[in-house]
Amino acid sequence: MQLSLVSELPELEKKVFLDIYATVYFDTRRNRSRLKTIDGQRIPCDLKVGCPLKIISDFPEGTIYKLDARLVQKNGRRPYFLTINKNKVQRAIEFFDHNLQVQKGLKLEQKARNITFEKIKKEKVPVKVYEEISIF
Repeated sequence: MQLSLVSELPELEKKVFLDIYATVYFDTRRNRSRLKTIDGQRIPCDLKVGCPLKIISDFPEGTIYKLDARLVQKNGRRPYFLTINKNKVQRAIEFFDHNLQVQKGLKLEQKARNITFEKIKKEKVPVKVYEEISIF
């Protein structure tokens, strides 16, 4: 998403957003875990969320959290969120199954299995051809 489009989106005119879902990912540039928003919300995905490391470091990468955040737009930079009520940042109950799989170390993205269908061979029925004999 381009930075110029952010000011044109009506949903970003607000400054405080409640019940935002964000997932934990490992930022190799900063060498620590961070949060970013996920798809399927009324806000753009992949916006960074500022949150204390001690809150999100207890659970593995891929865990989804539910939080309240304030939008910050600094001059010339991409907008990002800062958490409000840091004590109320918690794992999202709505994504309980997903978070449980992440904690147990199960694969999140299951590859599609190759399904092969056995071709049922039909018995060939001999075709009876009747030749008409004409006497003309």
